[in-house]
Order: sequence, then C-alpha cells, then structure tokens
Amino acid sequence: MRCYLLAFLLCMVLSFLSLLYVFSQLASTLEDTDGWAAREHGIRDRSSHESGRLLRKMPGLAGLPDRGEGLDRCKSLSVSYWNPYWRLPADVCGVNCLLESSLSERVDSSVKKHSDERSHLAVVACGSRLEETLTMLKSAVLFSKKPLHFYVFAEEELHNSFRDALKSWPRVVQAQFNFTIYHITFPKENEKEWKKLFKPCASQRLFLPLILKEVDSLLYVDTDILFLQPVEHIWALLTQFNSSQLAAMAPEHEEPRIGWYNRFARHPYYGKTGINSGVMLMNMTRFREKFFKNDMTAAALQWEEILMPLFQKYKLNITWGDQDLLNIIFHHNPESLYVFPCQWNYRPDHCIYGSNCKQAEQEGVFILHGNRGVYHDDKQPAFRAVYEAIQKYPFGENMETSLLQPLEASLQTTTHTYCGRSSHLFTKRLKQSITSVQQDITKRR
Repeated sequence: MRCYLLAFLLCMVLSFLSLLYVFSQLASTLEDTDGWAAREHGIRDRSSHESGRLLRKMPGLAGLPDRGEGLDRCKSLSVSYWNPYWRLPADVCGVNCLLESSLSERVDSSVKKHSDERSHLAVVACGSRLEETLTMLKSAVLFSKKPLHFYVFAEEELHNSFRDALKSWPRVVQAQFNFTIYHITFPKENEKEWKKLFKPCASQRLFLPLILKEVDSLLYVDTDILFLQPVEHIWALLTQFNSSQLAAMAPEHEEPRIGWYNRFARHPYYGKTGINSGVMLMNMTRFREKFFKNDMTAAALQWEEILMPLFQKYKLNITWGDQDLLNIIFHHNPESLYVFPCQWNYRPDHCIYGSNCKQAEQEGVFILHGNRGVYHDDKQPAFRAVYEAIQKYPFGENMETSLLQPLEASLQTTTHTYCGRSSHLFTKRLKQSITSVQQDITKRR
C-alpha cells in the first residue's frame, strides 16, 4: 500500500513539474511573438539602446512608422504587449479588445492627428539677415503646392519685424503656411562661444533636435538659400533614408583640387571633400535616439551628450564653426548620412572656375545657395540677379512676366563671369516651377 502511495505522489510531482515547464515555454513563446510584433511596427524594444531604436521615416510632428494604416492591435500586435498580465495569442480579439476600447480610440486619433502633409522648414537669423531671410521664405511659398510650417529662430529685436512682414503678405499667401518665432537659445555653459562660433547664431542649428522636441523631421536652411522648385521635393527625400540615416546634406566640393577640407582642415571630416550644412534635412527623432561613435570616449554618446565635449576638443581647430562639428560627427558615423547631389545646394564654388556640378547641368539647379554674401555684392552678379528677381516680385502678379522675364534679362548681362555663362542652369528648373504654378492658377479660375 505504501508503495502505491509513493508512486502516486511521484506521478503528481512529475505532472506538476511538466505543467510548469509547458507554461514557461508558452510564456516565452508569447514574449518572443510580442517582441517580434513590436519590432515589425517600429515600437521600441526596451532591452537595448541601439537595437531598440524606433526607426521613423515619415515626416511630420510625430514621425509615424512607415506603414500608412493605423495599428490593429488584435491582428498586428498581441494584446499581451499592451497589458503584460494578459497572455493571449496574437490573433485573439475579444473581450480584451473591448476593455481597451479607449486605448484603441487614442491610437486611431493619433494616426489621424499625425497625417501631416506639411513641410517643416527652420532658419536662424541674426544681425542684418532679416530681408535675406524673408526672401528665402518667399521663395519657399511661391513654388510649393503643399502647406509649410516655418520655424524662425531670431534675436528678440527681430521678432516683431518678422511677424509684421509675414502678416503683411496677402491672405491667399498666408493660407499656405504657419510660422513660429523662437528666441536664440544656447546652453548656459559657453553660451557666448556658441553664439559667436561662426556666423552670428549659426550654431543654433546644432540644438534644433533638442529644442523642437515635438518635431520629428525638419529641413534646416541658411538665410541665403533660394528655392527654385517646391520645398516638398527635397522633403520627399526623407522617404529615401535607409534605417540608419538621420540627416541629408550635399558635399562641400565636387572637385577635390579646389576643396577646402581635403587641403586645409585640421580635424576629421566626412568623405573626400567634407559636407556643407547650408541645406540640412533631418529626421530629428533619430538624432535624439542615436548613440554616436566619437573620438573622445569609447562609449557612444547621444546628441545632447556629444556637442559640448566635441566643441571643447576642437574649438581651436575649426574654421567653419558648426559645419566643422557636423563633419567630425559624420566622419565617425558615415552610415548615418544620406548625401544628396550638388543641385540641391548649388553654390558659387560650382561655377566660379567653370561648371562642375554635373547633376545641375542635366536637370538644372533646385536650390541656390548664395554663400559668402554674393547676393549683396558684385562678385557673382548671376546669383544676385536671382535674389533680386524673387525679392522684387510682387505677390499675385504673373510669374512669367513679372519674375522670369526680368530675371532672364538680368542674367544676359552676367555672361562675363563663369557663373553667368552657367546661368541657364539657374532658370531651367525655375521655368518648370513657374509653369506649374501658373497652370494651377489657370485651373482655379
């Protein structure tokens, strides 16, 4: 009798242990399913910094994952992801989904809220850059067909001037954009050095991911930029980023023989000739989440951690300020940069000694960058002609007769310079932009 009792107890213990094993395996499987589903939808994996990064590509205020549809929690994600106490298979949809109906509403409303078609454009203006900045913003509004949001960082004494000027534009033009004006903001430590690092306030661009925390993606441009085609065309390059890329810029030079970085730089720089930061497209969510490799510490650092030590290390060796710091960072993290062609950031360097931007020769100039003050002196009259044509154009007038034709006449007087001889590249894409705008106006009538 005692033997039967011991055998019975042994069977009970073995059965109990078997059940424990089965449940532990089931729980483990469900956890793996949750993690896989979360990764499929771009949801942060809490287990690590790098592999858990949410790789957002879509632009806008929140940067949703690549999928256009909302999350169906019952089919795409297991309920156990949302509530760890519910261990249900991923396909189960029943009372638990009803219990979470309020959460479902929040997810749906979030998807609707962030279907943002706007292009987000930031600029930093200090000193005498008011009129130049307004001309840049004007060029953005003239040719863009989708709405814009301007983030204007300016010294306090310029705020009212910006506000009054933008509100003085015709109502039909104002309907195309929103704007927000911000104070210039630097870390209190070394604030004066940051402000005077290169051009007045230019290094503000380094801190945009930390200031505009609600903005997922952003196009930063210098004040001396002119758009010759809609902003949404460069904005669309965000969708071409791979999973590791977080910024897009153009090379500093196409021709190494006249390159500055490869001949004179006393610090690391990106690629063969460096990069130019006058036009910088950013996925700022990735900026905030990325851990950057560097030459200061073996540990990778996040954006808010790397700027000050990098500045302290190289401040005696940098000539072009914040652009040099960006070159150093992307030298150590080349996988994070998307390089777009020179036609997106066309400067006097591309024509001053003869044409060396092949993409512009084929398709025209998309974005004109009048660096070194060429809009305001006589060194490069072709650049100045484009600036003055856009600046003087009266809103509402026919663009072909009031903008393009006067510009072409002015450019005819600049052929004594190399850039003047390439000025047909300035108007090639501009003509297409103007024709498209005029056709839209005709249709609306």
